[in-house]
Amino acid sequence: MSDSALFGPDNLPYGLFSTPDQPGHRRLGVRFGDDVLDLGAAAAAFGSPHADVLRAPSLSPLLAAGRPVWQEVRSELRDWLTDDTHRATTARHLLPLSDLRLHLPFEVADYVDFYASEHHATNVGRIFRPDGEALTPNWKHLPIGYHGRAGTVVVSGTPVVRPQGQRKPPNESVPVFGPSRRLDIEAEVGFVVGAPSELGSPVGLTGFRDHVFGVTLLNDWSARDLQAWEYVPLGPFLGKSFATSVSPWITPLDALDAARVPPPERDFPLLPYLDDSAEGIEPGGYDLRITVELNGHVIAEPPFATMYWTAAQQLAHMTVNGASLRTGDLYASGTVSGPEHKQRGSLLELTWGGREPLALPEGERAFLEDGDEVVLTAWAPGPGGGRIGLGEVRGRVEPSA
Repeated sequence: MSDSALFGPDNLPYGLFSTPDQPGHRRLGVRFGDDVLDLGAAAAAFGSPHADVLRAPSLSPLLAAGRPVWQEVRSELRDWLTDDTHRATTARHLLPLSDLRLHLPFEVADYVDFYASEHHATNVGRIFRPDGEALTPNWKHLPIGYHGRAGTVVVSGTPVVRPQGQRKPPNESVPVFGPSRRLDIEAEVGFVVGAPSELGSPVGLTGFRDHVFGVTLLNDWSARDLQAWEYVPLGPFLGKSFATSVSPWITPLDALDAARVPPPERDFPLLPYLDDSAEGIEPGGYDLRITVELNGHVIAEPPFATMYWTAAQQLAHMTVNGASLRTGDLYASGTVSGPEHKQRGSLLELTWGGREPLALPEGERAFLEDGDEVVLTAWAPGPGGGRIGLGEVRGRVEPSA
């Protein structure tokens, strides 16, 4: 299926673009096939009551407007792009995607990264604790996560400079400083918060759609050697904070209704605030098919439907202590991995800690080398047997500064 077919009227993801003749003028757009609809211009032409938020130089005002406005705008868009009586007006505001520069579409407020794949967590546990339990005792009772760095979330295509920091080689008694030698990827899915919440007011499972605007594909780059030395006792820091790449397209939750699936069966009863088995709670999983390419070669196809913890549970856990949500909050699923070798979403797992390098035409890879380019793409089932595209996340590794 062509890329164009992945971005039909059932998708309509939002992005931010500029044109070569006005590089400093950023405009909201919606992808439609191989074109982008200039939202501000179209809203003015059609007299939309939401023209003010659609003319903004960021997606953030629309995110903050709340779900009723999100639904109204989506309905308008579908009408403008599919009704033959609007064809001539709409055509004047469609721009070729190939002519545009895409930008990070919203201001990232806070960033949280979870650890929600049982297969990924089990693999990592077996790599680092071969003689112990793969999963920690708390893993199946709560979604484990950590607060990351919002300021280094970057849009697809932004170069990733190899990070430097402390690392302690196994045969050395003291750490050394220098570029990471075990630079890795993490194929993930990100969720973008729109409507905020009040401090002290948890968001329950049923509040997911009211607060989360949409989904973006995400690569949370990881320096495994820096991380291994620093993470005890407080967790990831410099090994994760140097770059997180996201797709330039934010797919609305309403575009993914056909991809909703039940999560895997739970092994333990969950506490009430996380229990999604109750009547009236919609299935919390998503059937998203991810593809990971390294230098043009497919190395993995992780299935998001296998994730043990859902995005709704992650949101509920993230706020159960009373923490508030802000417009532009981004939280990520954690590495997506399935039960099969070809479904592992990180090089750490694919090469089993670097001990089983991948064989590629340009040579073996245990971890990333300078000049390597990683591309993530994904699609989900859509209405009537169609497909919904999530765009791509592309990043090339550059040498340390």
